[in-house]
Amino acid sequence: MQKKVFVSGCFDMLHSGHVAFFKETSGFGDLYVGLGSDSTIAELKGRQTINSEQERLYMVKSIRYVKDAFINSGNGLLDFETELKKLKPDIFVVNEDGFSPAKQHLCDRHSIKLKVLNRIPDTGLPAQSTTNIRNANVCTLPYRIDLAGTWIDQPYVSKFHPGWAITLSLEPVIEYNERCGMATSTRNAAKKMWPHNLPFEKPETLAKILFKFENEPGSKFISGAQDAIGICVPGLVRHYYNGNYWPLKFESIHDNEVLTWLEDHLYMVLLWPRPGQLDLLGKTHINPANVKKLADAADTCWQAIQDRDPDRFAGAFLDSFNAQTRMFPTMINREIEQVIDQYKTQAKAWKLAGAGGGGYLILVADKPVKDAMKIKIRRKEIGI
Repeated sequence: MQKKVFVSGCFDMLHSGHVAFFKETSGFGDLYVGLGSDSTIAELKGRQTINSEQERLYMVKSIRYVKDAFINSGNGLLDFETELKKLKPDIFVVNEDGFSPAKQHLCDRHSIKLKVLNRIPDTGLPAQSTTNIRNANVCTLPYRIDLAGTWIDQPYVSKFHPGWAITLSLEPVIEYNERCGMATSTRNAAKKMWPHNLPFEKPETLAKILFKFENEPGSKFISGAQDAIGICVPGLVRHYYNGNYWPLKFESIHDNEVLTWLEDHLYMVLLWPRPGQLDLLGKTHINPANVKKLADAADTCWQAIQDRDPDRFAGAFLDSFNAQTRMFPTMINREIEQVIDQYKTQAKAWKLAGAGGGGYLILVADKPVKDAMKIKIRRKEIGI
């Protein structure tokens, strides 16, 4: 009997990469495709689809490699769970940027093999993705990740001890999910001013404009400056805080060898969107000793990166995360700890992107981490 193979996704703006993916997965058996509903895509990506769910369903069903297709009835990252249980496939196939420990756990519970594929275009065709198509026509604004010291960009933290926050500006090689620690709320604010790309202007100036635009007068909560800086300022940047919202000074690293070294040592794993009801400030332990540990870790991390010392970098990276979770214990929970445990044999260090509770897990490793995504750091433009 032919095996059943299941894939799930948005499949908006259908292109050759989708067809190549369907062709490859159909080689494992009869292919069934679950499509995310319009509401699910809006929830996860923070945008509307170009093509409606009925249009997407019509097109996917028309592809000869697809046995059948349907709209998933659930929501969130596991919107296909009901359909998966009903279909009972032998194999569930995802691309490397679609893997998550939650999907692995679901497959394990139902004795389904989870197979992760690399994105490989069909013979003679260029590599293609929906993100590339959207970016060519819509938006090339960067994302950001924080490496060490962050939270110190809030005055209620830095008033106990000054220090640096370290951020990386990332190319939008994939469309990162909302509420996942990738500064998507600040990026969405930037889109209102600059819908397609950042203006050709001094990056620090753009960051200050974005920070002021996002934090309107009278705002109850002030977003930290590190989000705006990480989006607008390319490369590896550290910014120094001492009781104020805006940093007193900046330092940047644009050496391509250093940035490439970082790209070769950093990996990301998708978890789940941060719960909307998460109260990070409900229970805190912000005091001089804990903030000093955060600041010291950032200092060590910066020097270790310049020296390209993987062990010191990993140690400082983890020290910074531990300092964060000591101050804000609700950043982490048992579910996240269980995922971290799965990667301790492959990675030297780990932390959550952003404020925690979910999002993306960032790993430091000397060798490629199975089923994890790589990053692409945005380089400095000539003349800026």
